[in-house]
Amino acid sequence: MKQALTRVVVASANPGKLRELNALLQPLGIEGLAQDALAVPETDEPHPTFLENALAKARNAACHTGLASLADDSGILVDALDGAPGVHSARFAGEPKSDERNNRKLIEMLRDAPTRAAHYYCVIVLMRHAHDPQPLVAEGSWHGQIVLEPRGGGGFGYDPYFLLPELGRTAAELDAEHKNRVSHRARALAALASRLIAL
Repeated sequence: MKQALTRVVVASANPGKLRELNALLQPLGIEGLAQDALAVPETDEPHPTFLENALAKARNAACHTGLASLADDSGILVDALDGAPGVHSARFAGEPKSDERNNRKLIEMLRDAPTRAAHYYCVIVLMRHAHDPQPLVAEGSWHGQIVLEPRGGGGFGYDPYFLLPELGRTAAELDAEHKNRVSHRARALAALASRLIAL
């Protein structure tokens, strides 16, 4: 089982996400192969939940490569917006995907909001093969609040606007190593690692 999981296809074309996931997989002794390098086409993400979208992406990568696959679906959920952008985080402002336009839309919607509490959420799915009837699933959350002015040059997505009150910094002001210890994705992958060790 553990030998079979020394390499997995990472079902993402997002370079920031690929960097984070590979940095998180490395200590587990798992090599993450970018799906683009294996000519895996992106799949649609039409589902209303993070879990369904992650399953679709993982299954697509496993089907095209015959390898174990790992996919995450993640986004930011804002209390004042009833959980939006949610599963639409990457395309909140429409196509083509644009972090700048997504952030601008979010800030416009929250400028007069009574609260700007928010959290990042991530679900990770590991499929040992395309027809795996029991994929491993883990999740993680990272709580903070939205600020109206961007801070920091690291990270990606909504990170410059996602403030961590206990640190007094935004996610974009954290170095990559720090972020990879505390983020929603890090917490989900740590939970997945525990599941793998327990097998």
